[in-house]
Amino acid sequence: MIRSSASTPGDSEREQHTSPAAGLSVRRAARVAAWHADEADVRRRLDLDVVVEMARAGFNRHFVPAEHGGTEGSFTDLVQAAAHVGEGCTSAAWVGTLFAAHGRLASYLPGRARRDLWGTSPDTRIAAGIAPPGLRAATVPGGWLLSGEWPNVSGVDFADWVLLSALAEGSGGVGSDGVGSGGVGSGGEASRGEGSGGEVPTLLLVPIEDCEVLDTWNPLGMRGTGSNTVRLDGVFVPAHRAVPRARLLVPREQGAARCHSVPYLLVAALMFAAPVLGAARGALTDWTRAAVDRRGPDGGRADSTPALHTALARSSAGLRAAELLLDGAARRADAARIEPLAVAETVRDVVAAVEMCVAAADRLFRTTGSRGQAQQDPVQRRWRDIQSASTHAMLRFDASAQSYAQAVFGA
Repeated sequence: MIRSSASTPGDSEREQHTSPAAGLSVRRAARVAAWHADEADVRRRLDLDVVVEMARAGFNRHFVPAEHGGTEGSFTDLVQAAAHVGEGCTSAAWVGTLFAAHGRLASYLPGRARRDLWGTSPDTRIAAGIAPPGLRAATVPGGWLLSGEWPNVSGVDFADWVLLSALAEGSGGVGSDGVGSGGVGSGGEASRGEGSGGEVPTLLLVPIEDCEVLDTWNPLGMRGTGSNTVRLDGVFVPAHRAVPRARLLVPREQGAARCHSVPYLLVAALMFAAPVLGAARGALTDWTRAAVDRRGPDGGRADSTPALHTALARSSAGLRAAELLLDGAARRADAARIEPLAVAETVRDVVAAVEMCVAAADRLFRTTGSRGQAQQDPVQRRWRDIQSASTHAMLRFDASAQSYAQAVFGA
């Protein structure tokens, strides 16, 4: 059990945990990430030292199957570790969490592809462009030819492999070693009913050396994620390096670890929310330090003004509530019975927590005055990060509200 190196007000109300597989290495990763955070914001990519420390802390292997040397860890541990790192650098937490999440997705690939990925190390870095596919893979003997551009691929500058989404004909019949299979039996083969007769949304695994990375990432916030565009031009993807997206909705196999037995929709938003919580905590910490040093128009201490008292109390309470919601969602993902209402409640709580983080960051930023307008101001950087991260499609409240209402009303 560890404490954040940058404790926020109210830490006495909260016990902070990190992955048992990581221990003190998470604190080291958090310190290194915080040290390079301003640099990452300017360079629009993480420092290599940060990427290395995140791997040492266990992020890359967190969801990798034990048979390949992975941790098969819990969602609670990952969320808490990511939020801890996010207090110093949102981008590092985002990339580290996605490397972990993509390892979970890759575990559904056929056995031969998993050996390609993790044959030498469970710490392989996997980036992904898995938004709903608008591109098509051309069917050829033994696999597919893949061409096109996939934007917003976080951490791709440091990736070893990339998972890319496309419509692929015949991917539903690929078994654990790239041969035809009709059921959910072993090794991540396709689910029954996705035969080879039509195109289905598919994740295809491509080595980074087959990809061209375009420098296109220049956003308001989350600049350090280096979420650039991946371009492919007629790259051959063998049949065993593909899995239908629908395969992610069911357990990897009978008796699989819990992290491989929950549907994608239950945990997808959770992966994106943890860094946002960390960023909001970091904003509150830096805002509090600045408020103590600030002077009002009369030369007195600015932290004696009622407006700052209100901002502090409301923001810290909002973040405490957001933390409780995310912790409950993660624990539900780790242990709750999987049913439509549990999935809907989890997603509802996650996106509500993100909205609370956005509200807290907005409230703090509005009180920073002219100091907060400086690009190097740490509160502003975190505010920009939170604004950008919260626009992710998985964190939109309207969609989660619709799913929750359908689960409650039985639609």
